[in-house]
Amino acid sequence: MNNKEKAVFGAWIQAIGTILSAIASTPSTTLREATRNDLDILGNVLQATGNALEADAEKYNLNKLGNMIQSIGNSTVLIGLLSGHETTEKELSTKGNLLQALGGGLVFVYAIEQEPSYNGLYAIYGNLLQAIGNSLQALSTNANRKGKNGQTLDFIGSWIQAIGAVISAIGQTKSNLSL
Repeated sequence: MNNKEKAVFGAWIQAIGTILSAIASTPSTTLREATRNDLDILGNVLQATGNALEADAEKYNLNKLGNMIQSIGNSTVLIGLLSGHETTEKELSTKGNLLQALGGGLVFVYAIEQEPSYNGLYAIYGNLLQAIGNSLQALSTNANRKGKNGQTLDFIGSWIQAIGAVISAIGQTKSNLSL
């Protein structure tokens, strides 16, 4: 697998992971809590893996650094989910989502600095949406701490991030596979 193929594969793995995590954050009466937790764990594993693959496919630049930070952010969320302690989970979820937002912001800046192109717009808008979504998810944990219901904010942020990841994956595919 060459680096272009690796970047495309990583982008789609990340997108699938964000969708699984978004499904897990969606209020539901049909999905049990344990199932939603499992989906969130799997989603964050896929996101971390996808970001790591994208980072591995790049030479050292803001795009690589941003994807590395996003992968660390997903790993941080994952540790919280696996901790078994609600306080630890919330704290690591907030920090992990902020790291993902920072990483997405760096990838966004990298995309803006590139030669303007139609395919580049996918990277710009996709990463901006991911950073916004991660920021909303981080804010949702803080809202819960203040006695407000942050579940809606988490749900909206998760789906904004997922939409951004799919847009980014489409752009990565178009750019690297000449579609």
